[in-house]
Amino acid sequence: MFWWEGHGPGGLRVAFTGTPAGNLALHVGDDPGAVRERRRSLEKHMGILPGSLRFMEQVHSATVARIPALDGAQEEGPEEAPPVADALLSPDGSAPLAVMVADCVPVVLAGTSTAGAPVTAAAHAGRAGLLGGILLNTVQAMRAAGAGELTAWIGPSVCGRCYEVPEAMLADAAHLPGAASRTSWGTPALDLPAAAAAQLQGLGVDTVRLPGCTMEEPDLFSHRRDAPTGRFAGLIWHPQTT
Repeated sequence: MFWWEGHGPGGLRVAFTGTPAGNLALHVGDDPGAVRERRRSLEKHMGILPGSLRFMEQVHSATVARIPALDGAQEEGPEEAPPVADALLSPDGSAPLAVMVADCVPVVLAGTSTAGAPVTAAAHAGRAGLLGGILLNTVQAMRAAGAGELTAWIGPSVCGRCYEVPEAMLADAAHLPGAASRTSWGTPALDLPAAAAAQLQGLGVDTVRLPGCTMEEPDLFSHRRDAPTGRFAGLIWHPQTT
């Protein structure tokens, strides 16, 4: 079910799904019941409570939404409307977080407070979000929540060899280190994962950049390649022990 899976501090888990897990988005014309069933299967695979995985309504903004602590006794209830934001913050790391993409850059982050508690976040870093400061805002929110050293995992996205843009769009992003690129066929392009890595490293965040281009990898959804298409997810969570 996971395209990639790893570990974070304090027993946290990090993963990115692929097409075998199916589409996880409710806004792409898929059957809502089938999407919710896939989400429940994903939660079971993650070892978390049904209905506890937190999604967001992503709008290419620089807004970070704070997610309340997860009650360990919580049971699945009526589905809540997701926050309109492009990053989710769990100040105590208790809430499982998800970011959905199909070419944009999924980033999940983890840190530890001075009290030893985890602080986690998940961010949707598309072109507009990177230009608007979504990663800066996410890192600042995590540090305001008490996180010290931070680690970020940059998941698969469209690469700088494939993300063709107009010349004017390339010029708009000229101030972003690492963003300027050329496609494999020689036209203007943006390298969003490189820009995300440069931003995070400039903020003092340890960065793990995973390989994989969504347009080149058939086990990942790509809007540019297959529109309309589904969405895969970047995930960070702490498995339940009871």
